Amino acid sequence: MLPVRPSSCGDNRPHGAGGEPPLKSAVRIIEIYRMNRILLASAFLFSTISTALADEIPSAVPAALGQVPAAVGAAPKAPAPKLVEPHLHIARSNVAGHARIALTFDACMGRADERILSTLVRERIPATIFVTARWLKRNPAAVAVFLQNPDLFELENHGQNHIPAVDTPTLIYGIASAGSPQAVRQEVEGGAAAMVGAGIPAPHWFRGSTAKYDLSAIGQIRAMGYRIAGYSVNGDGGSLLGAVITEKRIASARDGDVVISHINQPTHAAGEGVAKALVDLKAKGTQFVRLEDVEDTGDDKTTE
Repeated sequence: MLPVRPSSCGDNRPHGAGGEPPLKSAVRIIEIYRMNRILLASAFLFSTISTALADEIPSAVPAALGQVPAAVGAAPKAPAPKLVEPHLHIARSNVAGHARIALTFDACMGRADERILSTLVRERIPATIFVTARWLKRNPAAVAVFLQNPDLFELENHGQNHIPAVDTPTLIYGIASAGSPQAVRQEVEGGAAAMVGAGIPAPHWFRGSTAKYDLSAIGQIRAMGYRIAGYSVNGDGGSLLGAVITEKRIASARDGDVVISHINQPTHAAGEGVAKALVDLKAKGTQFVRLEDVEDTGDDKTTE
């Protein structure tokens, strides 16, 4: 018989292990035994199923993957269009000490650079100015100076919104191209319409933003009746060069060169270099001409 001990609550009945009555303790032992058998059976069943799945998965996964289309995700990017940056030369003078040079200036956006404009007028140096519709709207005073000096300035088409004349979507120096033949046409025609609206004679030359094109756009613009103005000397590096290097570049132009610079960045140092180079060239006996005054030769079928 199990020993008897007082309970904490004054119950003096015999207790089994743990203080439970003998019958209740036996029942609890039987329940624990049954629970252990159930757990062992469950563990064995889980192990059997896991092994079977492991045998099936290696063959099942490739079969499932084989049903996935080979091309998943975004379509491959279209190849970038082949761009050209045409060169342009004019007929040489072939006179020693009197090189013939065509000065061309882009008026993209922004304001007129009076340092350059005043030098051209004061020194009576002719030049060809490529204007955008946007620049025309912002610079009526400079336009008036151009129109008051028809013997000096030839005004030509730089486009409506300064968008590169490339008929497939791409970025050029971070600028989105026109992207379609229709948009190229609008850029060209819009620029010409703005010029005529400002009282400027209809243009015959076109130079697109960035001076880069694809060949199909060149063909389209030529079919519209325009010659496309390349260049042979980059005078101011998009108006991003310093004054000294700009002056040296332009002053180094040779007989037959076409110089490109900008006349729309009055706060850039390059404008100072342009103005000084004009005086340098004149002092050397340079013959300045506009594009309309001389024969020319452009590559990439830009003037043929």
